[in-house]
Amino acid sequence: MIEPGSAIPDLEGATGDGGTLSLSSLRGQWVVVYFYPKDNTPGCTNESKDFRDLYADFGKHKCEIVGVSRDSVRSHANFAAKHELPFPLVSDPEETWCKAFDVIHEKMLYGKRHMGVVRSTFLIDPEGKLHTEWRKVKVPGHAQAVLDTLAAQ
Repeated sequence: MIEPGSAIPDLEGATGDGGTLSLSSLRGQWVVVYFYPKDNTPGCTNESKDFRDLYADFGKHKCEIVGVSRDSVRSHANFAAKHELPFPLVSDPEETWCKAFDVIHEKMLYGKRHMGVVRSTFLIDPEGKLHTEWRKVKVPGHAQAVLDTLAAQ
């Protein structure tokens, strides 16, 4: 598990716009990486729209936002287009990013246990080190709390 102050591994993944994104390509600026369970579900949609609505404010602090889930590139493309998301969504079907950030855990849904993505957000500093982490995120107010943390730097 990546601890605050430690270097983030140089992960790379396919994005919904058909490209690829590597974390090393974002060095020199702040980066928010948020992990969410599934495209087009209510909580994930609201979280993504909250980050979308604050995107310009994050940009004022030289900060890029990256969403990550296990959904396909095609699903991400449709989700981003439907909700006009201005930031990349990384497809992580092999769970490379999820495992690096330790966001895959046992969850309970309708009385059944399964392994799933625990909604989590990570703020990475311009040197590529983990600054702050939020785990087991509750969506309402979360994007604003991340922006407030960034603005305090």
